[in-house]
Amino acid sequence: MRIGPASDPRWNTLLLALGAMSLQQTFAALGRNFPYVIAPAILDDLRLDAAWVGVYVAIAAFGSLLFQLGCGSFIVRYGALRTSQAALAMVAIGLAAAAGGPLVLFALSALIGGGGAAVSTPASSHLLGRYSPPRYLPLIFSIKQTAVPAGLLLAGVLAPQLTEWLGWRGAVLATAAACLGFAVALQPMRREFDSDRVPSRSFRFSDFHRTLAAVTATRELRHLSFACAAFNGLQTVFIAYFVTYLTTLGYGLAAAGLLFSAATLIAVPGRILWGWLGSVRSTPRQLLGWLALGMAASSTLLGLSGGDWPIAITAIAAVGLSLTALSWHGVLLAEAARLAPEGMRGSATGGVLSFGQVGALALPLVYGAVLGLTGSYGMGFVLCGLPAVAVGVTLLRRGKPPAPSV
Repeated sequence: MRIGPASDPRWNTLLLALGAMSLQQTFAALGRNFPYVIAPAILDDLRLDAAWVGVYVAIAAFGSLLFQLGCGSFIVRYGALRTSQAALAMVAIGLAAAAGGPLVLFALSALIGGGGAAVSTPASSHLLGRYSPPRYLPLIFSIKQTAVPAGLLLAGVLAPQLTEWLGWRGAVLATAAACLGFAVALQPMRREFDSDRVPSRSFRFSDFHRTLAAVTATRELRHLSFACAAFNGLQTVFIAYFVTYLTTLGYGLAAAGLLFSAATLIAVPGRILWGWLGSVRSTPRQLLGWLALGMAASSTLLGLSGGDWPIAITAIAAVGLSLTALSWHGVLLAEAARLAPEGMRGSATGGVLSFGQVGALALPLVYGAVLGLTGSYGMGFVLCGLPAVAVGVTLLRRGKPPAPSV
């Protein structure tokens, strides 16, 4: 599908922006998830209990929430591309801190690295929102968001090999250098992509409230915020517990891991498919509503499945969650950018994503509580899908949505 003539300079600039921001998010995802992939080597070397991984994840989620709420003014003042460079530098600093070893440095690593990786999305959304035709925002943003699973796959492939060659500290430092190197490589593009920056804009602690107010003051952005919380929460539950759940059903670890990897791969074309549909075949609101119901149904199917069920049923549930709970990002972020007040695309997407971080903290806690009370992994999947049902019903209600602010 052609969005514009290849000779159109605006089209060429959009392609350059899309490529730069996609690679930026790939490196950010690689850096953020690298420690998780090599966690067994780190835990063994430092003689730590595996429970510390959960603490690291929680600190990273808190850092993501904090930086996404506060990044709007920095994007406006310094520009989206400079903020992207800073985000990659933060990821690199976080990785370098982890290589130091002591637990306090790991906490700093999670806070800075998690925050940096989280800022990469609002910054790229702000930039692409400037150059994308409004009609094709869902497609452009969905293509850009495929960089996240690409980063996950790179971490899965590179991390074990680098750790074998260099040791876990050397592998972490090499990845930090790669993130920093790409941040420097972005510099020649800054003159064009940061031409809209406002140097007089200053950061104020009231920006946190301003960002929240921007995404809760209007009905449409408020709906997107709660949708992001439900979607991101269920996505985190699926990623965190799917493999373990399958092993309790009698699957071997290798088989469970293979099924999870296959599901993750399906999310890449899934994101592009929904982006295309949200651009030319359906409104983003309706599409997100159906995706919400689809992920709730898939989560329920997974939760009700048992060890004596055919593997095909479990695979269908996993694919369903991949195509929904792992594939909504581009459509939702594009709609948030479209509805954002003028000059606040980065703030609006950061605010909406901050609700997603709340969901990523809350729903795994709900799942853990249900598991502790009932001993049932399946019941947790069923209950964690219920918020998505409420979101789907809300988004599919008839009624003309308000016009965007841009």
